[in-house]
Amino acid sequence: MAAIVPRWEWRVFGEDLEPAESRLAALAPDRVRESDEVYLLAPGSDASVKVRDGRIDVKHLRSVNDDGLEQWIPVLKASFPLGPADVGFVLETLGATGSRTPSGARTVEELAASSPDIVAVPTQKRRAHYSIGGCMTELTEIRADGVSTHTLVVEDPDPQRVSAAVRELGMGDGTVTCVARGLKALTGFGTHRSAVIDVGTNSVKFTVGERGTDGVWRPVVDRAEVTRLGEGLEAAGLLQPAAIRRTVDAIAGMAEEARQAGADSIAAVGTAGLRIAPNAAELVAAALDRCGVRVEVISAEEETRLAYRSARSTVDAPSTGAVAVFDTGGGSTQFTSGSADRIDERFSVNVGAVRFTERYGLDRAVSPDALAAARQAIAGELAPLAGRPSPAALIGMGGALTNLAAIRHGLAEYDPDMVHGTVLDAAEIDRQIELFRARDADERRAIVGLQPARAEVILAGACIVRTVVSMLGCTSLTVCDRGLRHALLAERFAS
Repeated sequence: MAAIVPRWEWRVFGEDLEPAESRLAALAPDRVRESDEVYLLAPGSDASVKVRDGRIDVKHLRSVNDDGLEQWIPVLKASFPLGPADVGFVLETLGATGSRTPSGARTVEELAASSPDIVAVPTQKRRAHYSIGGCMTELTEIRADGVSTHTLVVEDPDPQRVSAAVRELGMGDGTVTCVARGLKALTGFGTHRSAVIDVGTNSVKFTVGERGTDGVWRPVVDRAEVTRLGEGLEAAGLLQPAAIRRTVDAIAGMAEEARQAGADSIAAVGTAGLRIAPNAAELVAAALDRCGVRVEVISAEEETRLAYRSARSTVDAPSTGAVAVFDTGGGSTQFTSGSADRIDERFSVNVGAVRFTERYGLDRAVSPDALAAARQAIAGELAPLAGRPSPAALIGMGGALTNLAAIRHGLAEYDPDMVHGTVLDAAEIDRQIELFRARDADERRAIVGLQPARAEVILAGACIVRTVVSMLGCTSLTVCDRGLRHALLAERFAS
């Protein structure tokens, strides 16, 4: 019997394979094969377990070297039917719990049925084989569950030859991904979806995230709905019935959307408007009764911490020096400063776009003098910023900021990736303030990039943003499209 020789493998899934494909296109493949195979996947293991032509092939990962190459060794090759010992070995390899004492399996379907942890994934492959630098090289189109991708593998018993062949193909930066992990990502196996609803004074923000087997959260749904919860709060001192109804309607709709998207858990938090309003419990009770979602009113300190974490994890900032993050909403503005992941200071000020809109009539065209009075009042309430040293970088979050960025780019359709990371300088913010000042709400809605429902409050929001920039001695800021909901998603549903 020939000795089993472990092979080192470099494999990528779904990467940009253009450099390698161009190189291979100039060569005639040694052979091209098409095959139908069934892979057995389980949450507890990324071992390779596949069945082709009635034979099972099981490989274990023996080692990973400094270049990320993986060394795989065959540990079982057998034909169906399988005996109890072989079935037990496969269950152990996959980290799967058997529903009973392992018995034999006549087919792959019976083998998969031996444990509720195992999923059988039929695949179709078209494999083109080449020899690069003496290594077996295979470019494969693989299809499973109605979706397809390409995978490129280079393997050989000598890891140095594998690394040299990868460099020859112009592919040195891809993350090595074994077949099981690649199939899990392709088919969505083992993913987990959760949702967060952020109930603000002016808008309700909503995200559904999918946590993959790699632990990374990816957005499935991410949107906001302007409900003006704080409308009338400044004058009456209470949340108004119509505003509560609008907001509860939005929460209920988002909860239903989250469930339809496959989210198995929903967290909802309330910020400044609910902190301030004496009758906030009315909204909390109404939402719970309507859709079973309990809105947790979080502290200003928690709001600032989550906003800071979200901004620092998604926006490039200097590695040294203080970074200031502010999140301005309808009812308040949160400030956080720190270096790297360390928070040095955080505080909240009750300066929000809804409040100043109502107090100074900024939902309509106003005179320069009236605007100057509003801006002076905003500066007075932002007095805690006075005299502070200028940060090395300033990051702004919230609906006012994202709308200013969307207008800056002239986005008829909102593009979060274009908005995220936009740099707004003082001159651009001043230009937009004048644009809003001379128009009433209906005229503002014609401005490309402005969310129509934000037309009433955008002037006040822009004035708050401009005042922060000025008082911190900055000439520009970077816009962060992400928000506290993204940080809360990662923290609350980390496991």
